[in-house]
Amino acid sequence: MSEFRLVASDIDGTLVRSDRSLSPRTTEVLDRLHQQGVPTVLVTGRPVRWLRDLYEQMAEPLPAICANGAVVYDPERDEILRAAPMSVELLLDVAKRLREAVPDVTLAVEIEDGRSFRYEQKWPLHWDGEQNTVRVIGSPEELTSVPAVKLLARSADHEPDEFLELVSSTLGTIVESTHSSTSALVEISAAGVTKAAGLAWVCERHGLDASQVVAFGDMPNDLPLLTWAGRSVAMGNAHPAVKAVADDVTLTNDEDGVATYLEKLFDL
Repeated sequence: MSEFRLVASDIDGTLVRSDRSLSPRTTEVLDRLHQQGVPTVLVTGRPVRWLRDLYEQMAEPLPAICANGAVVYDPERDEILRAAPMSVELLLDVAKRLREAVPDVTLAVEIEDGRSFRYEQKWPLHWDGEQNTVRVIGSPEELTSVPAVKLLARSADHEPDEFLELVSSTLGTIVESTHSSTSALVEISAAGVTKAAGLAWVCERHGLDASQVVAFGDMPNDLPLLTWAGRSVAMGNAHPAVKAVADDVTLTNDEDGVATYLEKLFDL
């Protein structure tokens, strides 16, 4: 029997394949873990509204820590258990600093605990379709008019890692800045809000500590999670910074890397 009592996994680039599908093998492994009494928690940068496509592929939906730790979600009750949004005052300050430092910056916000999204005209929509919860803002002031669990910033003039460095140096420690995209997209949360902090809150409720957690990830927004967990596993397709801190490296997400590792770890 493994000493680990909880599995924490990122979604995109980690648990699901590149086409966003959950493989039959991974589905079976998650079911076997559940039967052994080992919970799995999704720890993702996705907002709550982006979980539906994954839940439709599961026998039972898994609890999720969304927006890089800002939201803890119970899918069985469709209930937000915890949220840590940025205040209007903080959003105003951050937006002002970004516009001054990055002339081409385009901004968007996740509001209402990630159930709604507001974006500037130049923002490219890749996932969200036309719906009432997703819409372009009418004025710059609207972007910072209510608290947000995540502020997103894009630039067409920078490379991803370079843009993260620029945003981080511009904003300092007043917020958490990270990225999980292959484009110059930076995700900004309130100070202290990370995947690790969100999972620590969940684990405390279950009477577990970091040493009992095995965690999987692939991008820089997973770094706090991976450095916190008792065992950290990077995907074969992971960002170099993730592989550098991980205890182990498994196969890629398209090769069922999470399932392969869990089968051996828990003798499934």
